[in-house]
Amino acid sequence: MKVLFVSSEAYPLVKTGGLADVAGALPAALKRMGEDLRLMLPAYPEALDKAEKKGRAIRLGDPLGTGETRLIPGQMPDSGLKIWLVDNPELFARDGGLYLGPDGHDWPDNHLRFALLARAAAMVCVGGNMMGWKPDVVHANDWQTGLVPAYLDQWGGSKVPSVFTIHNIHYQGLFDPDVIPGIGLRHEHFSMHGVEFHGSVSYLKSGLFYSSRITTVSPTYAREIRSTEQGTGFQGLLSLRDDDLTGVLNGIDCETWNPAGDPHIAKRYSAARPGGKEENRTALRREMKLAGESDAPLLGLVSRFVEQKGVDLVLDALPGILDKGCQVVLVGSGDPVLEQRVRDAAAADPGRVAAFIGYDENLAHRVQAGADALLVPSRFEPCGLTQLYALRYGTLPIVRRTGGLSDSVTDVDEGETGTGFLFDRAEPRSLEDAVGRAVALFRKPKDWRAVQKRAMARDFSWARSAEAYHTLYRELV
Repeated sequence: MKVLFVSSEAYPLVKTGGLADVAGALPAALKRMGEDLRLMLPAYPEALDKAEKKGRAIRLGDPLGTGETRLIPGQMPDSGLKIWLVDNPELFARDGGLYLGPDGHDWPDNHLRFALLARAAAMVCVGGNMMGWKPDVVHANDWQTGLVPAYLDQWGGSKVPSVFTIHNIHYQGLFDPDVIPGIGLRHEHFSMHGVEFHGSVSYLKSGLFYSSRITTVSPTYAREIRSTEQGTGFQGLLSLRDDDLTGVLNGIDCETWNPAGDPHIAKRYSAARPGGKEENRTALRREMKLAGESDAPLLGLVSRFVEQKGVDLVLDALPGILDKGCQVVLVGSGDPVLEQRVRDAAAADPGRVAAFIGYDENLAHRVQAGADALLVPSRFEPCGLTQLYALRYGTLPIVRRTGGLSDSVTDVDEGETGTGFLFDRAEPRSLEDAVGRAVALFRKPKDWRAVQKRAMARDFSWARSAEAYHTLYRELV
């Protein structure tokens, strides 16, 4: 089966968050199952530099009046997956982030940049036979690709069904109604039975309304976004499309995230040979300049510093966590206020609290290998990946019971299947109590090692998720 997978980012070409991990790994897993995949994303300069075996470009003309657009074929450097890079220098060849300019604000032409990505995907769906490859299914991801099914609906002649995946419903792609002519939609699309959302154009709503099927990244999140509390205004539409909405828990790249073969950590280890965990803990303490207290539980946090991730809950609970004898390593970036609070916490207690402000993939591996437990106190979490990495590394997750966190971590108090520690309320005291339970188990080394071994045995490979999508695609064709 031919599948066109469309995303605004994909690891290892470009990455700002978990979407890139999914877009890099899920298509590769589907390819291993025998699907004929093409991954499409913008030709950012970094993506062009890292892509391999680039071939002759396919001209698409000037679909949105933004200059000549081409599809550059190539391959992913790790998996060999075939890719198409949407090349439009006016929109994508610029300094700054994928979505934000150097000033930290959204690029003012994001409506055009990601309309062009979606337009190119739809053009392949309709005219792919002229290019020598036409998909049976197109799979779009998040608001940046939400216009793909709208274009297919507008053109009418395409029978290519579409899957639209919500990775985070809070990011909605909202723009003024006057963008409609510029992005090539008809005015009748701007209605409640179309892309209109509270007076704005929503690219997310376009995906939700026009796609053949909707998925999201965990079964619990699929239920949560139907509710008023977490539906962000889309709960009515999602309830109407209830039969078309499925939650498929994300997987992880078990080769990249593998303590037995990880080149980024001090000592490789496995469930059968767990001794290296102690050496990684010692190395992490040394790297982050923490006191060398071998009996102190070491807690890690690797996250974007935003309200969703509950970093403020950790900071508010920090005095109580430290009173329990813990050390804490905080890694991430985001909200400048939270970044400063993290810096202040590390400066106030440098022997017990350490911080790194920024994105460092290699350090994230070392935290996973060196920490005893990982803090994931999200207020909401569609799926989450760091807790899956933590389980793989025998680093027991301390998570809030929400979204994919509750689908992937079982509380140790729930019996012999327990792999971590869950708490219910997004409050510092609830987090502190969960840390207290973790510390109590840590003081029983034999019991702690038994839970670690159980956690490391869990299978969160992409093969499981790919099988679910394999089935879904076949239902549509």
